[in-house]
Amino acid sequence: MDKLVLFNNSELNKLLNKRTGESKFGEHVTLLASISNIYDELKNLDVTHVIIGLPEDVGVFANYGISGTYNTWSAAIKFLINIQNNEFTKAKKVLILGHLDFSSEMLKVSTLDQSKKKDVLKARKIVKKMDSYVTYIIEQIVSAGKKPIIIGGGHNNAYGNIKGSSLAYGFPINVVNFDAHSDFRPEEGRHSGNGFSYAYAEGFLKNYFVFGLHENYTSDSLFKSFSKIKSIQYNTFESIEIRKDLKYKNELQRALEHVSGKPFGIEIDCDAIENIPSSAQTPSGFSVNQTRQFVHYFGKHEKAFYLHICEAATVKDERLNEQTGKLISYLITDFISAKKS
Repeated sequence: MDKLVLFNNSELNKLLNKRTGESKFGEHVTLLASISNIYDELKNLDVTHVIIGLPEDVGVFANYGISGTYNTWSAAIKFLINIQNNEFTKAKKVLILGHLDFSSEMLKVSTLDQSKKKDVLKARKIVKKMDSYVTYIIEQIVSAGKKPIIIGGGHNNAYGNIKGSSLAYGFPINVVNFDAHSDFRPEEGRHSGNGFSYAYAEGFLKNYFVFGLHENYTSDSLFKSFSKIKSIQYNTFESIEIRKDLKYKNELQRALEHVSGKPFGIEIDCDAIENIPSSAQTPSGFSVNQTRQFVHYFGKHEKAFYLHICEAATVKDERLNEQTGKLISYLITDFISAKKS
C-alpha cells in the first residue's frame, strides 16, 4: 500500500475550526496513526464507515474530459470535519482513512497532449495501473466488514470499486448509478467513461441501473444495446423531469428492485446535478435535494454497502469550491445517517 497516505492528527488540526460550545465532526472521527496490515486494522475498529479519497483526474483526461477533479478530496474533507457532530452525523462511527497518492501519475499526464491520440492512449495505460490500487484498498475495506465512502476523482474509479467489492464478496455485485452518462463506452483502454463496461465484461458487475441518462448524450446504439440486456436498466432525465412520463419516487423504487437482490454500491456522478462544477458540467439536471434524497433512499437499504462521489471539479472561484465541498459533505452524512443503527 505504498500509495496510501493516512489522514493524521496534524492534518486534521490544521483544517479544524473549533468553537466554544460546539462539537465538530472532526473532533470525534477515528484516525489511524500508522498501519501495517490494513485488513486487520480495519477489522478491529469499532467503526461502520471508512472514508477514502482518490484525488486524480487521469481518467477524465483519458476520456477527453475537463480536468479539475484532483482537488475535490481536499475541498470535501475540509468541510466535512467542520460540520457539527450529533446524533444524525454519527462521527464516532467513521474512520477517515486518507487518500491514495496519485501525484506521480498526475505528473506524467501533465506532460501529455490531449489532442494527440498516442498521448491519450498513454493516459489510459496509466489508468489501468491505478485501477489495481483502487481495487486493493476497496477489497480490504469491504472484506473487513466496513462501508467505504469514496471521494473522487474521475468516474474511472467505479471499476476499482466494483472489482474490489466483488473480490471481497466472492461474487458479482450490483450498482445504481446516478449519472447523466452511462459510462458504458467500449473497452478501448481505461478511462472515466468505461468503468462499468469493463466491470461488466469481466464479470464483477451483475445488475446495473443508470438513473437519469441524458438523451442528448446517449447514443442510439447504446440505447438499443441496453434494451437487449435484462441485467441493465435505465431511465432518462428527460422522461422524469421534462416530459414527466415517469415519477421520480416511482423510479427510485424501480431502480431499488433491480439492484437490491445482492449487495450494491451507490455511484454519484456530479455531472448529473444542475450547475455543479464537474468534468462535464450541465445547466440542466437533477437538483441538489433530489441527489440527497437519492443517497438517503438507497443508503438506508440493508444491502447498500458503498458510496462513491465523483467527477466534481474545483475551479478558480473559491466560493464555488466551497459549495462543492459542502455538497459532498451533505451526501456523505446522508449516507451515514440513512441507516438507523
